[in-house]
Amino acid sequence: MIRNIVMIMLLATGCQANVDQQKKGDLEMSESMSNKMETATFGAGCFWCVEAVFQELEGVQKVISGYEGGQVVNPTYKQVCTGTTGHAEVIQVKYDPSKISYEELLAAFWQSHDPTTLNRQGNDMGTQYRSAVFYHNEEQRKLAEKYKAELDKSGAWSNPIVTEIVPAATFYEAEDYHQNYYNLNGDQPYCAYVIRPKLDKFRKVFKEKLKK
Repeated sequence: MIRNIVMIMLLATGCQANVDQQKKGDLEMSESMSNKMETATFGAGCFWCVEAVFQELEGVQKVISGYEGGQVVNPTYKQVCTGTTGHAEVIQVKYDPSKISYEELLAAFWQSHDPTTLNRQGNDMGTQYRSAVFYHNEEQRKLAEKYKAELDKSGAWSNPIVTEIVPAATFYEAEDYHQNYYNLNGDQPYCAYVIRPKLDKFRKVFKEKLKK
C-alpha cells in the first residue's frame, strides 16, 4: 500500500512538473509573441466602424477602441461626444509586423474612410470623428506623411486629405460596451446600415489580407 502511494505521489509530482513546464512554455511563447507585436493608432470616424475593419486583417492580434489627443484625463464617452475634450475616437491596433506591415495598415486606414472631410464621417460630425494618424515612432511618421502626400498627388480624392499626423498621446480605453461592438451588436441599426456595407466593401478590396 505504502509503495503504491509513493508511486502515485511520484507520478503526481512528475505530472505537475510537466504541467508547470507546459505553463512556463506557454508563458514564454506568449511573452515572445507580445515582444514581436507593434502598435498603431488611427482615428477614422466612429470607432465601432474602424474596429470592425481592422479586426478582419491577418496579422492583427487585437483592436481596442478608445480616445486620444485631448486634454481631459480619463474621459467618458459622454464627455467625448460633446466635442469639447479634444479627443478623437480611435482604435489601437496590436499587430505582428511579420504578417502585416505598417504600410498595409495605412492602406486599410485610408481606404476605409473619407480622409477629406474635416471633423466628419458621413452623418457623424464633430472633432471626435476627425481623421488622424497617431504615430508611435519616427518610421511611422515618415510613412504616414509619405503616403498622405502621394495620395494627395495622385488625385485619389477630388478634395485634399485633411488627415492629421501627430505623435501618439495618452490612450484611454473606451468603456467595455464599446469593445468588439460590431461582432456583439450586428443587428443594431447602426451596425446593419452603416458598418456592414462598409465592411463588405472593405472585404472585397482587401480579400488577400483577411484572416482565414
